[in-house]
Amino acid sequence: MGHVQCNLVVLRERYAYEFLLYCQRNQRACPVLEVTDTGNPEPRRLAPGADLRTDLPRYAVYRHGRRDRDATDVRNLWRDDFVAFLIGSGITFDQALEEAGVRTTKDRWVLRTGLPTERAGRFRGPLVVTMRWLEARDAITATQVTARFPFNHGAPLHIGDPSAIEADLARPYFGPPVEVVPSDVVPVFWACGVTPQEAALQAGIDIMITHSPGHGFVTDLRARDLALP
Repeated sequence: MGHVQCNLVVLRERYAYEFLLYCQRNQRACPVLEVTDTGNPEPRRLAPGADLRTDLPRYAVYRHGRRDRDATDVRNLWRDDFVAFLIGSGITFDQALEEAGVRTTKDRWVLRTGLPTERAGRFRGPLVVTMRWLEARDAITATQVTARFPFNHGAPLHIGDPSAIEADLARPYFGPPVEVVPSDVVPVFWACGVTPQEAALQAGIDIMITHSPGHGFVTDLRARDLALP
């Protein structure tokens, strides 16, 4: 808590420009904080001395558009032509929400929506969001607080009726299926760094390594140092 956390995407150099362009065109979901040198697993700007092959708690591995077995160490999969992208995560602002008195549970939902992202080459797909249940008054405070973190998805992109963005509550990426929407809270949706994983499924590239949802990379950078005043 209190440190900038990141989502990870690792792919071959031949795809790196297209992916960077995809992130540039979809900055709300894919705010890039660092790109490593080809073949180098060290994030020299955000966490000098760290190793992106071992320092995440869990990795998702995609092969030809299908999710393979997860791993806790990807040194055996690493290639000399790999480029790693670190993308800001909304978990970064959890402490700021807590300090502002926003009452949120530990539960999060990561959901596909019907909103398309802007395509770049072979990378395309729907926007993925993170959902939290909040009391209505807290949703206003949460909007004000998270707007200070544009490099970690910023303010919510939607508050209220999930069907307005075609959020798939029945088949979440992360979190249990939602059968009944509670009446005493409102759903609040932020753009999510899992969006590139959906793009990987659509692109069908030979190999892509990401964080497993909820298992991102913790940097050395303090969240307050990346927030707007």
